[in-house]
Amino acid sequence: MNILIIGGGGREHCLAWKVSASDLSGKIFAIPGNPGISQIGECISTHGIDAGSFDRIADFAEQNNIGFTIVGPEAPLVEGIVDFFNARNLKIFGPDKKAARLEGSKVFTKELSRKYKIPTAESTIFAREEHSQASKYIKSLPASQFPVVLKVDGLAAGKGVIICEDRQKALLALNDCFVGDMFGSSGNFIIIEQFIEGFEVSILNLCDGKNLVPMVPAQDYKKIFDNDQGKNTGGMGSYCPVPFVNERMYGKILDEIIFPTYEALCREGLKYRGILYGGIIISEGQPFLLEYNCRFGDPETQAILPRLEDDLLELLLACENGTLGDRKLNWDESKCVCVVVASKGYPESSSKGDIISGLDDFKSTDQRSAGSDRQDVSGVDTIIFHAGTKSSNGQIFTDGGRILGVVSKSDTFRSARKKAYSRISDIYFDGMQYRKDIALRVEEVQH
Repeated sequence: MNILIIGGGGREHCLAWKVSASDLSGKIFAIPGNPGISQIGECISTHGIDAGSFDRIADFAEQNNIGFTIVGPEAPLVEGIVDFFNARNLKIFGPDKKAARLEGSKVFTKELSRKYKIPTAESTIFAREEHSQASKYIKSLPASQFPVVLKVDGLAAGKGVIICEDRQKALLALNDCFVGDMFGSSGNFIIIEQFIEGFEVSILNLCDGKNLVPMVPAQDYKKIFDNDQGKNTGGMGSYCPVPFVNERMYGKILDEIIFPTYEALCREGLKYRGILYGGIIISEGQPFLLEYNCRFGDPETQAILPRLEDDLLELLLACENGTLGDRKLNWDESKCVCVVVASKGYPESSSKGDIISGLDDFKSTDQRSAGSDRQDVSGVDTIIFHAGTKSSNGQIFTDGGRILGVVSKSDTFRSARKKAYSRISDIYFDGMQYRKDIALRVEEVQH
């Protein structure tokens, strides 16, 4: 069948790459796609993917005999693209608008967690018109309660979580949100919650409306600089598996957070299909829910899917068809590391139009990885996923904040890290930046 992938980042390149290995896959299209995806399928340029364009995207799906559409980014899901496609009897992967509130509204998720006693940080919620009350609340907190975390309710491209080390920073963040309107309508409500010290882990789960099948954990890196310094980003790298999460802790996360959440959604009358992505923090042996996302994580997907031995397209179709059951997923034994290379100025801004050199050597690698081996997708152990790139006159240019994801697999994290950073050393564009410590902590643990 023909496949349409919505989105144009590294996650979408990875999805196209993995789906292309399926015996069920026909021609692959992407809206808007990117130069990396164009080596696998056909990319269709568009002026945007939002509620106003759903009609045109659905028309395209019908005209090109698309058998299945896979949505990458969260915004179309939160805005209701699944409902729109369902109304036109078009198969699509992802939760509907009501279920996507799990990511679209942190307030909704926090209240759901309270109602069903899902472990999460203690918090207080304020509306924009309650600015003065929120300010008084922050001023009333004893110094010992800082840092605190300020979260905006709506979507904010991964940047709506602010850790405030002291009272002054919390008041400034509050003012930026409610007065400076930094996050627009996404900041109409905020959550002020306790800061939990610990380490984070991401667990992506396949859902078919009745059943939930968890994937292996991954860990990502949100801060722009090494040693978790600087501002939050959409994610600067990831690795999989996570040695710090043993079978006991994995089971605890599932039994105390993931499974109860899915049961809660069912009790609330929400038929959740797609990916349920749990952001978890583990503190002193106890897992707490940080947030939920309603789609594949970026860059966690790039570290998880290369290890998946099962047919991804078949799994996604089972989610949409309600036939996932209680199957067990199969994973290879490799260690996988993804390092994100970002543009100058990111995350505050991004530099566009800079020529990227050093990618020519990898074109054949990307081509070979487009479906030669169903279990590993390819025999290639390093691949570059395009994220914020564009092509013109045979050259590749920067076109966003996160530009590339360099992914390597090996039998140890040390070897995988070495391969990834070796590839990066061959790439150049003006102002390129990347963290040097992705998966370093697990390399050190292993040795």
